[in-house]
Amino acid sequence: MAMGQFAYANNTNRFLACAPLADQPFAVAGVPFDGVVTNRPGARFGPQAIRAASLMLCDGIHPVFDVSPLAHLGDALDLRLPNASPLPEVRRHIEEQAAALMAKHHCVFLGGDHSVTLSLLRAAKARHGGEPLALVHFDAHCDTWVDHFGEPSGHGTWTYEALQEGLASPAHTVQIGIRSSGERAAREYVADQGGQIFTARALRGLDGAGLQPAIDAIRARIGRRPCYLTLDIDCLDPAFAPGTGTPEPGGLTSSQVLTFLESLADLNWIGMDCVEVAPAYDHAELTTNAAATFVWTYLSGQVAKRLGGA
Repeated sequence: MAMGQFAYANNTNRFLACAPLADQPFAVAGVPFDGVVTNRPGARFGPQAIRAASLMLCDGIHPVFDVSPLAHLGDALDLRLPNASPLPEVRRHIEEQAAALMAKHHCVFLGGDHSVTLSLLRAAKARHGGEPLALVHFDAHCDTWVDHFGEPSGHGTWTYEALQEGLASPAHTVQIGIRSSGERAAREYVADQGGQIFTARALRGLDGAGLQPAIDAIRARIGRRPCYLTLDIDCLDPAFAPGTGTPEPGGLTSSQVLTFLESLADLNWIGMDCVEVAPAYDHAELTTNAAATFVWTYLSGQVAKRLGGA
């Protein structure tokens, strides 16, 4: 198959300047696909931009977890994807490659648009016994529309599809930062199915101890069920993350997201993705630095837990 048919990492940048992936317990991989965005394209370039922003963290000991994930992490570079193919074919490639990585490593995936999460959840559910997963979903948008501007699937439908397919348990699904306009049936879909939504409006002005009731509610709801984390960078206010395809004013702050990630590190996380970083619209690397820091924080928490410190 011709190399030009696939999008893949084409330079030597690796997340946190870590070693190439071998037998490390944790892995990072890019998913450079943005074929179904509804506004501004460019998230296919997110993985390499996040990697570049992460290089300032390469010697970092996390201030909360007191570890560095560097020695425990390998970078698999980018998945090889036929970006010009129909979405089901792209998703098949994502799921197959993600499953192979998940079989050996605790994985973090760098998107890419949010449609890639459906494939990642399919692979994760199969890897973890087939029982519907718990899901924590940071986003400005509910992603529970039943179609994608007339198309049956896209980056705005994956949550609906995941719940319909039984990939995620509705009662163990939590959305954080939702604020975009939309019909009630979509906006409240997760809550109507038995899950929980913490809107950006409900979280305005809260940080630190002010977020503790939400953190406690999430921990009580998720329990010890295997849990997947998906973080759309547009959960942040555009002041903190302008480099994304569909920015929505009135969003979360970087410190709010870090408080959630640090406080919930003890959940039974099985993997993460960080999506919708579109570096062409970024300013002063605000968005890529936030994304890199969120991924580093997640990995630090999981490494600390593996080492017995969290």
